[in-house]
Amino acid sequence: MNIKKFEDVISWQKAKELTLLIYKIFSINKDYSFRDQIQRASISIGNNIAEGFERKSNAELRHFLYMAKGSCGEVRSMSYIALELKYINKEQFEIIFNQAQEISRLLMGFIKSLKN
Repeated sequence: MNIKKFEDVISWQKAKELTLLIYKIFSINKDYSFRDQIQRASISIGNNIAEGFERKSNAELRHFLYMAKGSCGEVRSMSYIALELKYINKEQFEIIFNQAQEISRLLMGFIKSLKN
C-alpha cells in the first residue's frame, strides 16, 4: 500500500462526506440526544480510520478499522430509527444507509488487504 496519510484513504474521505451529511440533515432536529448520538457515531468512523492510520502498525490499524466499521453499523441502525420517528424521509434514509454501507465495504476491503 502506498498511502502516505489518512486523508488519502478513500474510506476516510467517504466518512467525512457522510459526517457532513449527517450534521446537515440533523442540524435542526430537536431530539438532542438522538442527534448527538448519530453525529458522534458518524464522526467516529473517520476518526477511527485516522487514529488507526497514525498508529503506524497494521495490527492497530486493523483494530481501529473494525471500530470504524462498528460505527458504520451504528449509523445504519440509527437511520432506521430516524426514519421510523420521521426525523428523516425515505430518500434521506436511503442516502445515509447506502453511504454507510459503502464505507463498511471499503473498510472490509482495507482490513483484508492488511492481512496479506
